[in-house]
Amino acid sequence: MTKFLLITGDSEKESLIRSVFVTDEIIVVTDEICVFDNLEVEEPDIVIIDGDLQNTDFKSLCRKIRQYPVATLFIIGEQNHNKDVTHNVNLLIKAPIDKKLLSATIESALITRRSLLKMSQSNQELARSLYQLNVMYNTSSQLAGTLDKDKLLKIMIEGVEKSLNFELSCTLMFRSEREPVLIINSLYKISDRLLEALKLRAILSYKSMLKDPPFDIKIGNLKIEKNIKHTIKEYDFSVLRFDNMFAPIVLNDEFFGFSEIYREKPFTTEDATCFQTLIQQVSLPLQSASLYEELKATNRKLQKLERLKSEFISIVSHELRTPLTAIKNAMDIILSGKAGEMSENIEKFVSMGKRNAIRLSGIINDLLDISKIEAGKMDFKFELTHIEPVIEYVKNNLTEVAKEKDLKIIYEMPTEQVEVYADSNRIEQVLTNLVSNAIKFTPDSGKIEIFSKVINARELQYDHCFEDDIKKLQGNYLQVCVEDHGIGIERKDLNHVFDKFAQIENSLSRKVGGSGLGLPIARQLMEAHNGAIWCDSELNKGSRFYFVIPVANDKSNFNMVKKQCIQKAKANGGTLAVVHIKARDEIIEKLINAENLLNKTYLTNSLVEKNEQQTILSMIIMDGDKPSAEFLKKKINSFVEQNENVYGECDIMYSYEIEGEGHEKDSYS
Repeated sequence: MTKFLLITGDSEKESLIRSVFVTDEIIVVTDEICVFDNLEVEEPDIVIIDGDLQNTDFKSLCRKIRQYPVATLFIIGEQNHNKDVTHNVNLLIKAPIDKKLLSATIESALITRRSLLKMSQSNQELARSLYQLNVMYNTSSQLAGTLDKDKLLKIMIEGVEKSLNFELSCTLMFRSEREPVLIINSLYKISDRLLEALKLRAILSYKSMLKDPPFDIKIGNLKIEKNIKHTIKEYDFSVLRFDNMFAPIVLNDEFFGFSEIYREKPFTTEDATCFQTLIQQVSLPLQSASLYEELKATNRKLQKLERLKSEFISIVSHELRTPLTAIKNAMDIILSGKAGEMSENIEKFVSMGKRNAIRLSGIINDLLDISKIEAGKMDFKFELTHIEPVIEYVKNNLTEVAKEKDLKIIYEMPTEQVEVYADSNRIEQVLTNLVSNAIKFTPDSGKIEIFSKVINARELQYDHCFEDDIKKLQGNYLQVCVEDHGIGIERKDLNHVFDKFAQIENSLSRKVGGSGLGLPIARQLMEAHNGAIWCDSELNKGSRFYFVIPVANDKSNFNMVKKQCIQKAKANGGTLAVVHIKARDEIIEKLINAENLLNKTYLTNSLVEKNEQQTILSMIIMDGDKPSAEFLKKKINSFVEQNENVYGECDIMYSYEIEGEGHEKDSYS
């Protein structure tokens, strides 16, 4: 049955129209107010307007009717109407009215209206589907950006709410194995008895989903988190009669929780697909978050164990060093003859004891060094120095040891000598270890050669197993090589040479013994110098151990100081900021020379780098953090603005790095 709204005051026209549409409903109105009341309440299919109705603004009336989903038929009678009226109606018919024409016109209008309504509905459904797809895409992008369980569930719930407009949602999750949480998001506040019902429903759903639940959830141990939008109304049991959807959060049989939503308006098939997809999207990130939490917990345990191990080694080493010093001193007194005359055999055994005491002292020193390095408490005294005196000292110091095996230590002073920014004592320690190892593993009557030269990082030659340590090097370096002609190392063992407590297994290595810490310590010391250490070898022909230190220049020296300061900050539980200021050369120069602007302590540890376009001033701020770097930035900007006549218009860019406790390396711009 078709519903008509007839706008006329002519009874003859009304009778004619009723005679044509006998079985249909016809509502007759004569004034404009009644027209729109009926359009709102009765929702007619066709509006027929009598063009001869008196005292009517047809232009305004037709425009307003067009806003409703109806077909409009205008009957043109004796009155004249301009295009503004006829353009705002769907159909026109002239009086006198022909019944057949009227019937055919209305039938055509109904067919057109049904098609338009169907198209409109399809467009609405398409728009809704596109909106849901957009929500799912945005939700997926946000889920990929965090490994925090709470944030993941919040993003998921927001996505479900945007796409489905629920009134109430209940999401069960586990923050840990023994911390179940029921997250309730509601349009209005919920009554106490409804809350108890939702808790019981969640527990029953949990138990029904898992045959053997890993954790027994009870009302008492279920934590509740409520997010209420409005408090003007309260939900009670009636909300449980709303349409609802339920979906478990599961991935590869691993259960993370579930989500249930309620909505007064029924859900469609598309809504169900959207809901299930959004729930599935959060499963993989939740698994990643769980693995990440496990990894963090494991790392914390490992760090604690590593710290305890280092502390234990340090304590034991210190405790051993005290009696060992007394033993060594006692043997020195005996060997000096102050304790009385000795037979040849007694002197032999006391000398043997002294040698082993010295050896044990070396092992203890290695243990102390490695524990200091790992704890970040190794002290360095960097200064400009030459490597040649260090090499000569080590050579002369170990010559007597080498003579015991009839070995020669050969070193030719290079023609090109450069300065390095280094700790001479630590370089001496590295070189002593390498030469001592060469003496140990070289057969009698052989030779050990030491070479040094300046080389660019691009020209370094090394086995691929050392690539991670060396590929980061840039610029010129001083390279030192210790070459022996001993037993050599198999290529497959090269990547284990610098492992802690490692010795390449063969009869000679077992014979010479050692702590297995010398080379790992050397590697750590080279890293502290922004250098690297590696080796190459050929079995039964010999080995070559190389290390490189940056040739001294402003940038390499600054990087060394920076590394040392970072180490101190981490060891002391503090932080360090490295502030970079980029501007034109003359601006940087004025900033440096300005009074009461840049702390002179900052400028002591600073670097100025120039290129064609801009100059960069980098400053190290001990105990610096993000607020202190931001304060310095504001201070400089304020100073420049106050001295506009000196600085004029200038473009100053800032960036900074924060390192130390709780900061691996946070960068800000």
